[in-house]
Amino acid sequence: MSRSALLNAPASKDAGVFRTWAGSPAEVHLLGLEGWERAAIEVLLDRAAHYRAMLRAGRVSDALRGVAVCLAFFEDSTRTRVSFELAAHRLSAMPVPLFTQGSSMSKGETLLDTLRTVVSMRVELIVVRHGSAGAVAYLAQHLDAGVINAGDGAHEHPTQGLLDLLTLRDAWHGRFEGRRIAIVGDVAHSRVARSAMFGLRAVGASVTVAGPPTLMPAGIEALGCAVAPSVEEAMRDADAVMALRIQRERMERSLIPSTGEYARVWGVNEERVALMKPDAVVLHPGPFNRDVEITSDVVDGPRSVVLSQVENGAAVRCAVLERCARARAQLRNERLQHVAPEICA
Repeated sequence: MSRSALLNAPASKDAGVFRTWAGSPAEVHLLGLEGWERAAIEVLLDRAAHYRAMLRAGRVSDALRGVAVCLAFFEDSTRTRVSFELAAHRLSAMPVPLFTQGSSMSKGETLLDTLRTVVSMRVELIVVRHGSAGAVAYLAQHLDAGVINAGDGAHEHPTQGLLDLLTLRDAWHGRFEGRRIAIVGDVAHSRVARSAMFGLRAVGASVTVAGPPTLMPAGIEALGCAVAPSVEEAMRDADAVMALRIQRERMERSLIPSTGEYARVWGVNEERVALMKPDAVVLHPGPFNRDVEITSDVVDGPRSVVLSQVENGAAVRCAVLERCARARAQLRNERLQHVAPEICA
């Protein structure tokens, strides 16, 4: 069976298709972490660490002064939207919020036409969250702007993957080799899980996934991760665990018997955390359902790095905005150098 066939064979007809799209190699966009090399990831993490220090000191950078950044969020968001907006402000950029409600899209205008209109106003970067997988890659092909994926359907959430890597690099004292993370829960619908797997594999860590069979895509092993039959086996001797939210909004029907049963069989609790290595940490991308996929005593416990993830999110998004804006500026200069001789002639 081909890799493509494996990745398009879901656990059930509405459990989510495990598709991948190769991201654009151009630095003007950030569409996903699939295909990234370790060196490129490390450079971005180092830059994010720089911005984290700047944010902690309360400083503001002029790196993006005068650059307009459209925050086009067509799905609900708190952490990602606020951290992108904060990052834009901290870089002296001009954030321009855009939502479906209140925009021309509510009058029937297409997504592409709406964003083409925005770009025509000299907006250089578009941060997009959309419910359709592949929507961001489509926009990157048709817009004269840098496009940053803030989550597209069940495809990828690359800045979440990067902030998770920064959080783990801190917890693991800079060493990814020989480390193993357990990713537990609704893997089938999780764009966070996909970006995490691509990023972790690139930097040398290993991944074990576990979850209900109805929420586990068929053929996921093709991406280089191991599948455990139980949450206990996945978490035993792991260096970290990431609990995933049950994403009911992406399900056509219920794929679990009840939240109580899910918590009993698959929830990350104190007893299961005790199976991990003594210095292992607990992550959750948020928002979390307390006492369903993760118990309150674990979220608020000493091993939780959930708030560190949130802090690192703003720093990572500063680094991403800077990377894409610089690439856009370089592209613009190259175009001007190409046009100038023609004008002189």
